[in-house]
Amino acid sequence: MWEKKMRVLLVGSGGREHALAATLARSPHLTALFIAPGNPGTAEHGVNVAIGAEDVQALITFAKEQAIDLIVPGPEAPLVAGLADACAQAHIACAGPTQAAARLEGSKSFTKEICYAAGIPTARGERFTNVEDAITYLHECGAPIVVKADGLAAGKGVVVAQTLAEAEDAVRDMMTQGSMGDAGKSVVIEDCLMGEEVSLFAFCSGESAVLIGAAQDHKRIGDGDTGPNTGGMGAVSPPRGFDRAAQEEALNTMVRPMLREMAHRGTPFRGIIFAGLMLTDIGPQLIEYNVRFGDPEAQALLLRLTSDLLPALKALAEGTLDTAPITFSDQASISVVMAAQGYPAKPITGAVINGIADANAMPDVTVFQAGTKQNAQGQIVVSGGRVLAVCALGNTIKDAQDKAYAGVKAITWDGAQYRKDIGARAL
Repeated sequence: MWEKKMRVLLVGSGGREHALAATLARSPHLTALFIAPGNPGTAEHGVNVAIGAEDVQALITFAKEQAIDLIVPGPEAPLVAGLADACAQAHIACAGPTQAAARLEGSKSFTKEICYAAGIPTARGERFTNVEDAITYLHECGAPIVVKADGLAAGKGVVVAQTLAEAEDAVRDMMTQGSMGDAGKSVVIEDCLMGEEVSLFAFCSGESAVLIGAAQDHKRIGDGDTGPNTGGMGAVSPPRGFDRAAQEEALNTMVRPMLREMAHRGTPFRGIIFAGLMLTDIGPQLIEYNVRFGDPEAQALLLRLTSDLLPALKALAEGTLDTAPITFSDQASISVVMAAQGYPAKPITGAVINGIADANAMPDVTVFQAGTKQNAQGQIVVSGGRVLAVCALGNTIKDAQDKAYAGVKAITWDGAQYRKDIGARAL
């Protein structure tokens, strides 16, 4: 029996981090939980610390001062910035990959390189740093086609263009207009894959991997998968048509070959891998790797988790895999993201949110906060694009869906928007 008591620093401020904080707080091995910077929701489970998620040096300084046993990175940006490397230098355990290994998310073209070298099924794609070369390639390929910002773009740097004109606009917006900042200075153009998209999660250490589970995200802003891509408007777990056997098979074809290639290059991957897959007519194809839990997939997935997450994360940080089984409830879960007016382009912030406590009081409903803050009057107000994830457990997907949307209807603020069809495909 693992008896270690631990002081933990969780990095991030979104809905994923609220879900992680709630999950870690259940562990009998936890003695103290700090969240940097956190949000009003994470403050219910630990102590928020006013340090930005990408301020690596300040995070390390705080961890030393507080005798932190384990740092748990939530978002990808601090990992791409070298948080795990700084932790290693300071002799602090970190449940995330090195900066070199985090390139799997930090560079779309690097992921393509790894896929080609390791024989991982993926769409044909090319990287471009010159606008005219990119547009010439578009016309050689035709539409529909996918244009991706090569670097980190908070989940919004992907355009699935149905026409060449739309694809050209996406290339010029990213490369000439700078719509994605430095992330879009180079782009990757890929063939458009057709099918159901699913998210696969696994604990990885070196060349070994243990399956966590799977979920299905809903990326586009509008019902029926219309409108621009977002960071995610909701998720379902488990996804339809992707059972445990299919997940294990995907681990063999999509994750373990990548781990062997990364180890061969001298940059072994240690942490949580999130493989975005398209279930096509010819089998699963890799869309992307992420080097952390997804958002809003984590909210749905962690709601079903019945085992202790903390020992598994500690084992990852030590370069091993926990031997204790990862167990989930047989129930289904759904997360519905409520977003600010104007999201994903220009979210309007400041509106007072009402009804979170009412929703939380409903059976099997949990509200995870993301783009929120507390004003001087103690009210919770909108402070970002994706504001809340209203989640629910149910004996069936329909049951979970009904409960989640009952929770959504209990919450109000001026301009709130959300999809009304999260989970519909799974039904």
